[in-house]
Amino acid sequence: MARFWVCAAGACVLLALLVLHFHICGSPVFRKLSFQINWNAEEILYRLDVGWPKYSEYFTGTTFCVAVDSLNGLVYVAQRGDNIPKVLVFTEDGYFLRAWNYTVDSPHGIFAASTPHEQSIWITDVGSGSYGHTVKKYNSLGDLVQVLGTPGKKGSSLNPLQFDNPAELYVEDTGDIYIVDGDGGLNNRLIKLSQDFSILWLRGENGSGPAKFNIPHSVTVDSTGRVWVADRGNKRIQVFDKETGELLGTWDNCFIQEGPSAVRFTPDEKYLIVAQLNLSRLSIVAAPPVGDIGLCSVISTIQLADQVLPHLLEVDRKTGAIYVAEIGAKQVQKYVPWSGYVL
Repeated sequence: MARFWVCAAGACVLLALLVLHFHICGSPVFRKLSFQINWNAEEILYRLDVGWPKYSEYFTGTTFCVAVDSLNGLVYVAQRGDNIPKVLVFTEDGYFLRAWNYTVDSPHGIFAASTPHEQSIWITDVGSGSYGHTVKKYNSLGDLVQVLGTPGKKGSSLNPLQFDNPAELYVEDTGDIYIVDGDGGLNNRLIKLSQDFSILWLRGENGSGPAKFNIPHSVTVDSTGRVWVADRGNKRIQVFDKETGELLGTWDNCFIQEGPSAVRFTPDEKYLIVAQLNLSRLSIVAAPPVGDIGLCSVISTIQLADQVLPHLLEVDRKTGAIYVAEIGAKQVQKYVPWSGYVL
């Protein structure tokens, strides 16, 4: 069963739809979807793509993260569980292509870095086994290319570089890498690496003050040179200069109930999409102009069913589609821009 609402401020209207037999959903059981729509909003920004994926039976574990290769139209889903494939590969249309399970223990975050010359998949692994506490690079077929950290050994060292429950990463087209290290582990820090894996700068330690973190859980970078970190335990987003690591500002007014667990920009960078795990909510937040972080302003929300628990998400740079990894519902759902859609 999947249920969601698209809301902003004001009164909402509840629509109930019973939709689609197994020919679309991949299950003989009907799915119930609920839309709660605010007709007073200026626009409804997203709708659920009920046909993605074509068959949901491929989700056999707990789906922690999702990545999109926009150049090649591929979607990568990482899941946890025993004796299951850890990485699933789908087309953007929802067709399953392949799976792989090599050198992956307990995936937490995943990122697809795709250029015309190379397609690579990066995974943060928080497992306690021989592959844990690392950040790993794979090719698109699942062959291990590079390991950052000391496999199976957590730590805080910078030489050699060590991690403790690295949460997520973001890789720029230049090859520079931003890693948030500390999903409840020893470290609470943001690290920037060059394309040859040299440390360019490091920010953070455990705490609630400026440029300190309490579970830095997600990271993204905009085209103006700002690094956005979901500081989940401190219920805020902190913003840094990507060249110097200088703190530029903080958003905390939107996250009083629950800290952000994921943050990504829409392709036009007009909005940030922010997940709040325990509220089972996605917020569409207005992106600030260059030079002014200002206050957080929520434009619209997508309210998921209770206990769906959106953990991490990704936005397709070409289509603007949002893919949400839900650890409660144990699935990934796709939301597409509403423009041109007729109910």
